[in-house]
Order: sequence, then C-alpha cells, then structure tokens
Amino acid sequence: MAGKVPREADGRAGGETDGVLDFVTVTVADLRLALPLSAVRAVIRLPELVRIPLGPPSLDGLAHWHGDAVPVLDLAGALGRPGGAAPTRETRVVLVGHRGQPVGLRVDAMAGILRSEPDRIDPVTQEEGGLDPAMLDGLLRDGPATILKLDALIDRQFGDPAETERTDRGSASATAGFGPVPAGGTGAAGGAKGGIDRQALLVFEVAGQEFALPVDRVREVLPAPREVTRMARSKAHLLGVMAVRDRLLPLVGLRALFGLEEAGGHEPSGLAAGRRVVVVRSGSGQAPVGVLVDEVREILRIDPALIDPVPPLLAREPEFEDLDGIARADGGAGGGRRLVSVLSAERLFRHGAAIGAEGGAAEAGGQGDGMEPAQPADGPDGIGGAAERFVVFRLAGAEYGLPVSAVREVLRRPDSITPLPNAPDFVAGVLTLRGEVLPLIDQRRLLNLPAADSKSGLSTSGPAGLERGRVVVVGRDGLLVGLLVDGLSGLLTVPAERIGPAPAVSAAQRRLIRRVASLDAAGDMAGDAAGAARLILLMDADSLLDMDRLAELPVTPR
Repeated sequence: MAGKVPREADGRAGGETDGVLDFVTVTVADLRLALPLSAVRAVIRLPELVRIPLGPPSLDGLAHWHGDAVPVLDLAGALGRPGGAAPTRETRVVLVGHRGQPVGLRVDAMAGILRSEPDRIDPVTQEEGGLDPAMLDGLLRDGPATILKLDALIDRQFGDPAETERTDRGSASATAGFGPVPAGGTGAAGGAKGGIDRQALLVFEVAGQEFALPVDRVREVLPAPREVTRMARSKAHLLGVMAVRDRLLPLVGLRALFGLEEAGGHEPSGLAAGRRVVVVRSGSGQAPVGVLVDEVREILRIDPALIDPVPPLLAREPEFEDLDGIARADGGAGGGRRLVSVLSAERLFRHGAAIGAEGGAAEAGGQGDGMEPAQPADGPDGIGGAAERFVVFRLAGAEYGLPVSAVREVLRRPDSITPLPNAPDFVAGVLTLRGEVLPLIDQRRLLNLPAADSKSGLSTSGPAGLERGRVVVVGRDGLLVGLLVDGLSGLLTVPAERIGPAPAVSAAQRRLIRRVASLDAAGDMAGDAAGAARLILLMDADSLLDMDRLAELPVTPR
C-alpha cells in the first residue's frame, strides 16, 4: 500500500468520525502498532535517504517529499527494538505531522486501516510488549494493536524542542578562534597575506590536464546530463544544449576544443559518469554557457602576478585564443612545476553563441546568445527571484554546502598534518597556509560520522575507491579554519524558494545545520539519475568558527 491516506473531515484526535476512531495499523518487528489516522499525511515506499549527522541512533536520514526535507526514523530502533533491518518489498514509510513539520516512520509493513469504538480501547497500566507506557495511548481490542503516542515518541528521539529554541537564540555568541585572516578582507573575494589581492580560481581537470576559470565568472557546477542534444552542422567542440531549470544551456567540450579527444575523436558517450558541467556566468547581457569537465579539483587563491600571459608564439594559434593566461599554481620563483590554463569566459560565450547560431536560435549575423532569453523577473544570474551561491562538498556519502562569501578557498588535503596537543578531538591538527597557522577540523569526527580510514580517519589515499580529500578554508572577522572533507562538488546557485529550514533532530545538529537545499532533478538541474532528488545540507559558517561552542556540542554516540 502506498500513496496518500484519506483524511477525515473533522480532524478530531484519533481520526474520530461519529464517535468512531480511525487508525493506520503497521507491523514493526514483533509488534502490531496503531497510529491515529488524523496524524498520518501519507504512506510511501522507502525513498532514497540522505544521512544527516548529529541525530539520534534511530534516524535513518532525510527524504525528499513534495519539496520538503523529511527526517525518517527507524520505528523499531525508536521503540528499543533491534533496528536497521534490511528493507523488503513490504517496507513503508508513514509520514506523520509533528510540531508543524512532517516526520517519516519506517515500518516493516502496512497492515491496514482500523476503526474502533472508544469503549473498545483499553488503557495502558504497565509495560506492553516491553514498551514504555509513556509512549503509548492505549490498546485496541479489535486489532489487537498498541496505539502509539506520536508526539512523545518523536520528542524522545529529537530532544526537547525548548532546548532547540534556546540553541537557536544563543548561536550568535562571541567567537574565540585561531590566527587572523590575512589582510584584504574575508569571504570569497577576500585578500591574502601582505595585502595582495589574490584571484580565486575554480580548478578542474579535462583529460588529465588542469584548467581554471575565475570563481566570480562561475555560476554553478552541475552533474553532467545523460544526453546532450546536438545541433546540426556544429563543430566538434560545440556539444549541443542541455536543459537547466527549463532553459537551454549551450555546452562546450574542452577535449575537442584543445585536441584532447579520446581514441576515436569523440567525447565519451556516458557523459553522466561522474563528470561535471561548469556553468559560466553571463557578461554584458549574454546568457550562461556550460563547460563539460571530468572533475572539479579545488578553489585556488593565487597572486595575479603568478598568472602569465600565453607565450606569443602560441598566442598566434587560433585554439589558444580561448586562454587568458597560464597560472603557476605551486608558487613563484623556483616553482612553476604545476601549470594551470586559465580560460577566457568571453571566448566561451562566443562558442555558446555559435551553438545558438547553428541551431537557428541566433539572429542574423550570429549574435544570438545560445540560450533562451531571461524573463524580466529573473535576477542577474538568469534565475527567477533571489538566489544564493554555495560551495558544495561531499562527506560520508552526503552533500553539504557553505555560502560562497564564507569560503576563502578549497585545497587538496595535505599528505601530513601537524598534531595540536590538548586540542578537542575533532581538531585534527594545524596546517601552514601562506604563513598563517590554520587549524584543521575533521568534519567526520565533528559530525560523528564513520571514519574514512579504519586506522586514522584522516587518509590521503584511503581504502580502494576513496577519493582524495579536500580542505575547505573558512574565514571571518580575523578567524580562519580548515574543514577536512571527502571531496569537492563545486559551486551551486540555489533559488531562494528551494531553501528551507532543516528539520530539528537534535540541538547539536540545529546549531551546525540550519537549512537544507532541496532540488528536483527533473526541474532544477541535470540529475545523476532520472527522477532523483538532491538534498544539500547547508552548514552555518559562524558556528564552525566558534571552537568553544563546537567543543560543547552534545553529540549522541552512534
């Protein structure tokens, strides 16, 4: 049984109609339980879940349901029964309302809908089947079934709501941090040590070579689509168009543009296999353009003096017109062993216009923008209404985001980390970044997630299949910390209507993760799987910079 459960018209407690009470009955382990029909919003099959940290042991994760991020509890575990059983074809999630937000209860199977006279309900006077009487509302003789007191059950799992409110009010406390942020400001456009105005570059890989674009010209990074619509008579590097938020995005392939094609001279057919599309911001009224890349590497902040112009001999070649320069990413004099090609955003726009021209979307003279014109209500980025930009990273199989304004840069995880004596357990050590001491927070330890490496949890190579980690550098008001994460997904622009409050599953979680971005693959972006949803947990940067309050987090052991 799946889908919506009928609602009673009068909505009285227990789904009462004409003195008769209605219940949804389910089976959990060896129990037969009854839930008041008036509290049940829907019964659905087990959806894909995103794990949320710092929650109770019975919390399976977050599910995407009708645009909401819904916490899902393993009801067996919440009742003290052995939880975590593998789902079967009969497994269901019962969605109930709790204090204004939906909550999912995972059950073994649906039993049906039961109606009962009030005089057929016996009170609970002692433990029933080993269950705490405080979580029970009575015993149905006609079931037989035990009626759950849902609010008491869920409050016991998620903690005292009053404590969560006190945590919210007290989150903006004074911070006590580590070394100062280099002069020149903080945030995505912040400066660097000595007042140098460093340029932030998004570095990505194509066919084993590194390229970059200025961060301020990148709107977002999306998973590559499964299919791309080719345009007639277009050049090899003009891959075609993809749909993003009901608009057409021109797509440029760097493999063909720079002669880096695989054997056979074509882009790989499986575009969605881990590849990304870097959406370049429009300029001078032009529409965005997508660049297909193999992997997003890092966000690098570099002295502009270390970005050299293309050598004159190469600059005369047509394909090198697409470069703005070559960055010496590993330092100045004596360095330069790591060279990153910095792309020209303006040139990429001209490629996008060429796709539009080949497809008949451009005006005479080839001046089309290659993408449907923005509506008047759209903001400067071509997204309806207000929007926010986030740096998105991966951690223990889930995606997390931080505002671009709070992120200084994203680096590769170092091979070695200097330990810091007497530091909290979640502080892995310190790192020197351009002369500044940077404390490193192991996000897995902080969020009580499984260690990446069974020996240390801080592996640069890790077990087979574990990707190389990254350090997300966060800075504000003289504070600077690095967050150890599994990998970088890239930049993402999220419409305001797709951002909502995170479910309050614990005071510790609410302090660090206050919001969730909920994206539908079909309408918001090019998804990894057809119909799949994407939930991004948005972290509070100020809380991550407050070491004293981080050390006080009441983490529940898992």
